[in-house]
Amino acid sequence: MPTGFHQCRWGYHNLSVVEDVVENYKKARIPLDVIWNDDDHMDGHKDFTLNLVNYPRPKLLAFLEKIHSIGMKYIVIIDPGIGVNSSYGVYQRGIANDVFIKYEGEPYLAQVWPGAVNFPDFLNPKTVDWWGDEVRRFHELVPVDGLWIDMNEASNFCSGLCKIPKGKQCPSGTGPGWVCCLDCKNITKTRWDDPPYKINASGLQVPIGYKTIATSAVHYNGVLEYDAHSLYGFSQAIATHKALQGLEGKRPFILSRSTYVGSGKYAAHWTGDNKGTWEDLKYSISTMINFGIFGVPMVGSDICGFYPAPTEELCNRWIEVGAFYPFSRDHANFYSPRQELYQWDSVAESARNALGMRYKILPYLYTLSYEAHTTGAPIARPLFFSFPDYTECYGLSTQFLLGSSLMISPVLEQGKSQVKALFPPGSWYNLFDMTQAITSEGGQYVTLDAPLHVVNVHLHQNTILPMQQGGMISKEARMTPFALVVTFPAGASDGKAAGKLFLDDDELPEMKLASGSATYVDFYATVSQGTVKLWSEVQESKFALDKGWKISKVAVLGLGRSGAPSALEFDGKPVTAASNIELTSLEQKYLEDLQAGSEKKSSVMVEVNGLEIPVGKNFAMSWKMGISG
Repeated sequence: MPTGFHQCRWGYHNLSVVEDVVENYKKARIPLDVIWNDDDHMDGHKDFTLNLVNYPRPKLLAFLEKIHSIGMKYIVIIDPGIGVNSSYGVYQRGIANDVFIKYEGEPYLAQVWPGAVNFPDFLNPKTVDWWGDEVRRFHELVPVDGLWIDMNEASNFCSGLCKIPKGKQCPSGTGPGWVCCLDCKNITKTRWDDPPYKINASGLQVPIGYKTIATSAVHYNGVLEYDAHSLYGFSQAIATHKALQGLEGKRPFILSRSTYVGSGKYAAHWTGDNKGTWEDLKYSISTMINFGIFGVPMVGSDICGFYPAPTEELCNRWIEVGAFYPFSRDHANFYSPRQELYQWDSVAESARNALGMRYKILPYLYTLSYEAHTTGAPIARPLFFSFPDYTECYGLSTQFLLGSSLMISPVLEQGKSQVKALFPPGSWYNLFDMTQAITSEGGQYVTLDAPLHVVNVHLHQNTILPMQQGGMISKEARMTPFALVVTFPAGASDGKAAGKLFLDDDELPEMKLASGSATYVDFYATVSQGTVKLWSEVQESKFALDKGWKISKVAVLGLGRSGAPSALEFDGKPVTAASNIELTSLEQKYLEDLQAGSEKKSSVMVEVNGLEIPVGKNFAMSWKMGISG
């Protein structure tokens, strides 16, 4: 499930290392859903191949069967460049089907990891068919659960018009693989290769086709690379989506480095090779927020940085942010030391804390994915999305919201154990300790404690948040009982709250409400004249009822202090003392420095435990809060 946590590294030299990583996550009790391979599984960096020495197929298949049986997934990388190699079937079939981008009638020659390559032209329908066939063949070899399409800007280690050099091996096999070893000359003879307007995209004042496909190269139907360049990754994502969906009719998972307007429909995105620095940790938030606004909701950065080595403190702070990225993946470079979250005891503790919460709010994250799919709303949002009238938050990118009301306020600076966070107007409740509350009258900055293992996550008033009990893997977490967290303005005698929940098996090609395959629930709550009411309205109940999901607990925050809760009714009938249902109330604590000078807030949190409400069935419950004072 893409909303779970992912682990990757370039440099898992053989299968036993990958098995070891999965085992160590389990031992450290850190949730993990997806294990990835960068190009280590490939034979000589060639797409759709398997290195049979380091990744022997029978052992790999046994490993995949083992992880698939518990609901874990496996994803590998593919690059668009197809190695020019007469004994390589993918290349032979590509040539036979005439699928490559051309230059002066011949397949355009470039260099990427395998050495000399040709680039498939995904604007050509024949290429889409050939690509689909190669994905199918590879899936028969290795039953992967998704594909990671990288280097698809397209990236080229050379520039211009190149030939394979005579009498020397290219690449030589020593030194870094990204040094150009083809014989190349610049192409400047056309206005497409040397346009009058210089864009200086790389900052190096070089020709427009520098380290990519020459801009006068030709796609299907005579379309020039000059006009199609920005669509390359997008067209590859569409072809890959079609290929994966054609395999088993399941919803494809694709991660793409290059995106364009509309890519979010087909692929998730990560922000490329970000560095393991405090500055890049900070930038990851604004990048993620921007991509949500660009229509790519499933987005995140390499947690702890791709390179160079992060410090232990940075990795602690990064997982506290990254646990709340829509796409949450730790990924590192071949040349960096190992940085899986269990490598440091302190990071493992921060991971258990932050990812522990992520896995409890999976129903909320998944419902936000459905909302993104149906309305285009981002999953991770800037604060101004929910508070458009509160101008103070317009330029803020050091905090973010998940959905409309869950706010993450992380530490982004070295050596800090507090964070100065902006709280827009209203009451906010600490998700890790719901007795802790903050009421921000007109909006204000608040200094929060944030020791190394603590990340501040607050839920705004007027919300109903569906949660589950978490787990080590989302398949397991998704079968646990539900809890509803209802938030009212602190101490309000009148208030409203609402929330929603979308449920399906997360594998159907389309996220849509349909009989038997998905359920949608609207939750509503009110407090008025000392009576609290909570009810649901279910659409397409069958799926949730068949799954047997139950709501076992309700927590209502911000209720006015007016005597103990009593007279609980369920679907219009009084609940007797003989039932297992318990009502308890706890006083909520407010930050002292906010209380000075304004009216002191006081409220209670009421918990109803021992419920067994079917998620797929409409219900209504109410109770009285003593006499309002």
